[in-house]
Amino acid sequence: MSTERHHSAPGDAIVGTRPVEVRRYGALTRANHWLTAACAIVLLLSGLAFFHPSLYWLTHLFGNGQFARWLHPFVGLVMALSFFGLFVQMWRLNLPRAEDAQWVKQGRDVLTGNEEALPELGKYNAGQKLVFWGMGGLILVLLASGVMIWEQYFPGLVSIPVRRVALVAHAVAAVLMLLLLVLHVYAAIWTRGTLRAMTRGTVTGGWAWRHHRKWLRELAARERDPHQGKTPADPPAP
Repeated sequence: MSTERHHSAPGDAIVGTRPVEVRRYGALTRANHWLTAACAIVLLLSGLAFFHPSLYWLTHLFGNGQFARWLHPFVGLVMALSFFGLFVQMWRLNLPRAEDAQWVKQGRDVLTGNEEALPELGKYNAGQKLVFWGMGGLILVLLASGVMIWEQYFPGLVSIPVRRVALVAHAVAAVLMLLLLVLHVYAAIWTRGTLRAMTRGTVTGGWAWRHHRKWLRELAARERDPHQGKTPADPPAP
């Protein structure tokens, strides 16, 4: 089996050569991403309003406290379903690889931007994979604990002591999710050219060569041999 396989999604491709332009995300994936992000913002603002009385004024963003309390769990369900769509598309490419451990060991080079000293990477680096799996795990905790404390529809699902534990778990998971979101946004802004991938769907060839060289090599090899890396198990292009 080729070691160059499964560093890219079937929809990824080199779409221009003067200058080189690489398709990183299709329209469906980008819509999926922004829906998840919009839900996260709504949940963050409404959740903060319930977190402490001094922040209750945030409910005015949604009309009033009663509507915000009704809206919060339903948006949570939408975000969970939306992230599941991303998970199905991306989980294979976010599996840990040998180069990820080396990337983490060379954290100083990552922070200083010394890309040439780092190992060649597939579509995602170890930091991106950490955010992906962290969000996936936290969303599961938020979903499970959220259902337990959703008294309007599940009043007798768990006992009162269990509901109290679920409430604490929900709050802790929400704070950790906020930290991951801040890290995700900061990294996207800090690495120039990254935001373009989720707005236009493409990145420059120079960006791909500098940050995800193994991914770019696989796409170039696919251009030379369209059948390379194709298996029945591969999902359809987004």
